[in-house]
Amino acid sequence: MPGGQLFGQSRIIAILWGILLLTSLTALVFGLWELSFVAIATLALAVAPAFLASRLDISLPVPFVVATTIFIFASVFMGELFDFYERVWWWDIALHGASSIGFGLIGFLFVFMLFEGDRYAAPPFAMAFIAFCVGVMVGTMWEVFEFAMDSWFGLNMQKTGLDDTMLDLIINAIGASFGAFAGFIYLRRRGNHWISGLIEDFVARNKRLYQKSRNRLGK
Repeated sequence: MPGGQLFGQSRIIAILWGILLLTSLTALVFGLWELSFVAIATLALAVAPAFLASRLDISLPVPFVVATTIFIFASVFMGELFDFYERVWWWDIALHGASSIGFGLIGFLFVFMLFEGDRYAAPPFAMAFIAFCVGVMVGTMWEVFEFAMDSWFGLNMQKTGLDDTMLDLIINAIGASFGAFAGFIYLRRRGNHWISGLIEDFVARNKRLYQKSRNRLGK
């Protein structure tokens, strides 16, 4: 989804990206190199999903881009720069819990895409389990990212080290299970749940990736 269309539909994205850009430029002017680096890094990470989606010709629902931007802003910018991880005891838990649900949803969409949207290619439980595994893998890669940032740039994203990493991995597993379960509900068509509605929205926007699903629905 092009940046102009995103800004037109969500002021939150425009405001957050604007804050990061203004902060980085102001920090550069006053020689605040650490602030500038964190702001630029946060902006780059926030823009990355929309940029990659555009390059891959994938249409992202606005709520997904908003959630991704808020997560990265809260994690890297607010969490690291303004030390919210230390000031607010539940900050890290909330961010990992929310992001891991997203990882589970992304995992399901990826698995469903591999089956070309065929609801009957495998049992719903099997697809949900694979989605769970993908979600856990993505969460684990984030822990690797935290380790790299701490090692290379002297940050403290891992906080208490092993204890913090293990708690994050546990939260990632719980959140990924929720995201995968949403995929299970979507496949079984049980009720109209908002979280499975996000899956429906993504599939509808990217029908070419889910050809068999479209064909079975007669679209």
